[in-house]
Amino acid sequence: MTIKNGSVLRYSSSMKMAELMEGNSLLLGVLQRLGLGFGFGEETVEEVCEKAGVSADTFLLICNVYTIDGYMPSHEVLRKVSIKDIVKYLHQSHDYYTGEVLTELEEAIGKMIEPCDAAHKKIIRGFFAAYKEELAKHFQYEETVVFPYVATLLQRGGDKNFSIEQFEENHSNIDEKLGDLINIVMKYMPAECNNLTISNVLLKLFLLRTDLEKHTSIEDNILVPAVNKLERHE
Repeated sequence: MTIKNGSVLRYSSSMKMAELMEGNSLLLGVLQRLGLGFGFGEETVEEVCEKAGVSADTFLLICNVYTIDGYMPSHEVLRKVSIKDIVKYLHQSHDYYTGEVLTELEEAIGKMIEPCDAAHKKIIRGFFAAYKEELAKHFQYEETVVFPYVATLLQRGGDKNFSIEQFEENHSNIDEKLGDLINIVMKYMPAECNNLTISNVLLKLFLLRTDLEKHTSIEDNILVPAVNKLERHE
């Protein structure tokens, strides 16, 4: 199917959920973060989403972002989005990154640098600690400022001292330090390090980078314009 302007979704609510999941393994994370469980048998996307109280249109839109590089939803698609479900997805993603991904990554890095001298260990740990801190600050702003604002907007009309444009203007790039860490691990680990443990760390870093790129796309291209429409009462 050709995607021209984002008005067409690659997936449909009448598809079997199992069929959709088989098409892209990255969608397994989407399923988990929206609270959609397994054991759905031959049920369709719409049936699974309805049981979980999740908007099928929103679920399919997120799946599109994860499947199609550079996907930009049209105004028509954005009108169907559930802002509440988007915020739920982003919040659950924050918990997933900080609770599971970074913990597993830290353990893998610790195993990788076991044979290294003190200097190498200090450099790797320092970069990783700096990245964790940057990510935590990024998420904290969204959790304490942006998401509560959106919740208030949905309930009572918002806060005159804040707008989603302020979030857009201050939305920081969380890729740079991660890219630095990837380069260090890929290019400068000493020969005594095991190639398998290096590959394992790199795989986790690349998967995290891809997921964060999709995460940022959902914030910039779905949350911001959808909330912008809400602010303008469109």
